[in-house]
Amino acid sequence: MYVTDREIEELVERHGTEPVSLEWVGEQLRPDVDMNPEFETPIERFATWLARDDEDNED
Repeated sequence: MYVTDREIEELVERHGTEPVSLEWVGEQLRPDVDMNPEFETPIERFATWLARDDEDNED
C-alpha cells in the first residue's frame, strides 16, 4: 500500500459523506499550490483528469 492510498482512505473516512463541489476543490487546490509550488505538476494533472469528459476516456 502506498502512502497516498492511506491518505485517500483517511480522506474518505473523515469526509466521505460530505457533499463537495468542484468549485470547492479548486478553491482548496489553488492556495496549496501557492504554498507548495513543487506540487504544481501533480495538481495540474489531477485537475486535468477531473476536467475531462467521460467521452475523452473512451476508445
